Amino acid sequence: MIITIDGPAGAGKSTVARGLARKLGFQFLDTGAMYRAVALAGLRGNIDWGRPDDLARLATTLNIELAGDRIFIDGEDVSEAIRTQETTAVTRYSAANPDIRAYLVERQREMAAKADFVTEGRDQGTVAFPDAAFKFFVTASPEERARRRLLDLQRQGESASLKKVLEDQNRRDRQDSSRDVGPLLKADDAIEILTDGLTIDEVVERMASIVKAG
Repeated sequence: MIITIDGPAGAGKSTVARGLARKLGFQFLDTGAMYRAVALAGLRGNIDWGRPDDLARLATTLNIELAGDRIFIDGEDVSEAIRTQETTAVTRYSAANPDIRAYLVERQREMAAKADFVTEGRDQGTVAFPDAAFKFFVTASPEERARRRLLDLQRQGESASLKKVLEDQNRRDRQDSSRDVGPLLKADDAIEILTDGLTIDEVVERMASIVKAG
């Protein structure tokens, strides 16, 4: 069974997806981390962002592995490195690249064919798994999402202001929603959940109840 969770940055979908996967005994697929991994590799390789074909070629050479909450590039754990502000700022170059998206969506489908998965991202219910058994669209108010992102950055030892985080988030929302390939969209048959004022456990319980009710 495939359960998809889509939504904008900072909505809490990754944390919720992990929690739902644990509760149901499913595996978790963090597709956003895959695009971040490609962007990180591009940074390290001094890729010219104006040459998308070069980044696409680089993507196909990477051995990207997901293991629970961790992500590896060629055996190196890059779980923290892909979450920095520097990597976040350039992830749009991999996420908006049609060749990279086609390549990674195929990889995602290969992984999900082997077991029951909760998969999260921007286009899981619309592009990657349009026939998923259950689809959720998790969102929150812009201010709440920015506050959560700021807390994440502070936990990683990075300095930022709420104003700057909100500005970056709004810009990313526009980019995610307007790109030609894999844009951020709510699938017509997705169940929308607003997470403002809800704990992670409450959101997970709500989703699990829907799944169990069939």
